[in-house]
Amino acid sequence: MVEVEKEMVLVTPDSFKPSSKLFSIFGVFNPAAIRLKNGDILLYVRVGEILKKWQDASYYYSPRCISETKFRIIVDKFSKDKVMDLNPPYGFYFNNGTVRLTYISHFRRVLLDKTGMKIKKIEQKPSFYGVKDDGELGVEDPRIVYFEKEKNYYMTYVSLSRLGNISTSFAVSKDAYHWHRRGVTFRHQNKDVVLFPEKINGRYVALHRPEGNFEFTLPHVWISFSKDLEYWGDDKVLHITKEDSWDSGKIGAGAPPIKTKHGWLEIYHGVQRTQTKDKFSLKDIFKKHGRTHYSKKYSAGALLFDLKDPKNIITKSESNTPFLSPRHKYEKEGFVPNVIFPTGAIYDTSKEYLLVYSGAADKVTTVKKIALSEIFEHLKV
Repeated sequence: MVEVEKEMVLVTPDSFKPSSKLFSIFGVFNPAAIRLKNGDILLYVRVGEILKKWQDASYYYSPRCISETKFRIIVDKFSKDKVMDLNPPYGFYFNNGTVRLTYISHFRRVLLDKTGMKIKKIEQKPSFYGVKDDGELGVEDPRIVYFEKEKNYYMTYVSLSRLGNISTSFAVSKDAYHWHRRGVTFRHQNKDVVLFPEKINGRYVALHRPEGNFEFTLPHVWISFSKDLEYWGDDKVLHITKEDSWDSGKIGAGAPPIKTKHGWLEIYHGVQRTQTKDKFSLKDIFKKHGRTHYSKKYSAGALLFDLKDPKNIITKSESNTPFLSPRHKYEKEGFVPNVIFPTGAIYDTSKEYLLVYSGAADKVTTVKKIALSEIFEHLKV
């Protein structure tokens, strides 16, 4: 792992107030990060809220956004006789195998000073949230880039809905505060979408992670290209992980890529899974002889893409050496234990260090200041 110059927890659940008396906040994590024109750094922090009362003697309850323009939530109720299994406190499974959640997420703005380590302002009201036709079951894990030539900020984020399931939407802004929603750009079961912050050979470039229930290989990240940010193609699978590697359980893009003299630097996340056997569960409707349970650890890796042809990977973290791995208590204990999930990376003012913003244990937001020389030594370039 790399040596970290300085690191700290920026915000915790206690830094925020719940959006209503119906909820309690279980985590503030996985922030988008962007440096504004005045030098300050703006975060969009994912705020996860869980219903205080998600069941009673007769019903289970699940929140849903219903407004087309405002932050407005109702709570749906479902008879317990229609529920097959529970996954407390996350949600419940119906007899047909579908699921509803007991929590919902939105984003709140946190403004940092130019150092990226000191908070100037925390907004207590939801800043970006699900609406009826975009993320009715919540929005999650934003990433933001700025295109200098277009003078536009672009935000990609996971949008959850009953029909679209888990997809990725995007929005556009001139000031990083007021957003125009453009809708779904990567469809069903596609997450961790990050944009390269400039066009390459006349096209937008994105990393993304399609998911499926049937796979022939270890998990991969994909790279795709677009002329308009809506229709993507020229896809290629990027072979990043190896058998028995620290990232062989699952991988996905983390922070939007950073342009360096050696190539496009990508800080991504990977999962190491330790397999155990658990007793049979009805929610695993496709298995009759018990389900496989995994103990997971989310770490971060680093890799370099070619500046002119990002389909080509120059180098990456070695299979036995992650870039960052959980080691502090706040990274090991939380809503989901043993998690470092990077979603933002920004040069410090000297451009000799990188500020890496991450979610830790799906509970808090952290920042780590790391020397670029240390990163390049880790990557052996």
